[in-house]
Amino acid sequence: MSFSSILAEEHEGGVLLVTVNRPGKLNALNRVVIDELEECFRGARDNSDVRAVVLTGAGTRAFVAGADIGEFAGLSAEAAEQLARRGQKVFLQIERLRKPVIAAVNGFALGGGCELALACHIRVAADNASFGQPEVNLGIIPGYGGTQRLPRLVGRGRAAEMLMSGDRISAQRAYEVGLVNAVVPADDLIENALALASTLASKAPLAVTAILESLHYCEGHLADGLAQEAMLFGSVLGTEDAREGVAAFLEKRKAEFKGR
Repeated sequence: MSFSSILAEEHEGGVLLVTVNRPGKLNALNRVVIDELEECFRGARDNSDVRAVVLTGAGTRAFVAGADIGEFAGLSAEAAEQLARRGQKVFLQIERLRKPVIAAVNGFALGGGCELALACHIRVAADNASFGQPEVNLGIIPGYGGTQRLPRLVGRGRAAEMLMSGDRISAQRAYEVGLVNAVVPADDLIENALALASTLASKAPLAVTAILESLHYCEGHLADGLAQEAMLFGSVLGTEDAREGVAAFLEKRKAEFKGR
């Protein structure tokens, strides 16, 4: 598979290593990345040689530092909701893959990057990684599943704090609250993630598929929650505060919110 913004490399043991490859932009998610992730994971689904996937970001600074905020500027509420639904669809495709998906989180996993990690089945973090949902600082909310998956992993109270404060947490704190499965030295991250993926790929594939399908039933009404999140993302992005927050981010200044 050949893409412009991601890399896909097949490794021994049926493991596919997928890398978001925009290091100059801290691997920020734009429409091209979303489209290519969809195509790549569709290919992984249909390729019987692929038994597990590791997802990471290029470089040493970021897994995915967030969405490409420039794409938010000037969106109507309807267009913003459709943008959220598009990202949700692709992240749900990743989550619903009938093969294990491991996020190897190197550096920043913020906003859409945190949401992408949440959509994976297992998360392994480098010791210098950090996680956060800073959308509130832009006057908006997460739109790719953060309000739904985060509380399922860390509990409603911790999720509420992260979502409403916009603060980052360290890899160690992420491990303590159950957001990640393991923290490893940054230099050993990919090796550890590939080793775990190889172990999972060696298991009985029909049993692994059945486990993943069964796990979906513990999620409650995820589809309803995602629909509500997308609607609210659209309505909030259409506010004056959101326009100010996005503009301030792009202009590298502090936002002045007015509650309208």
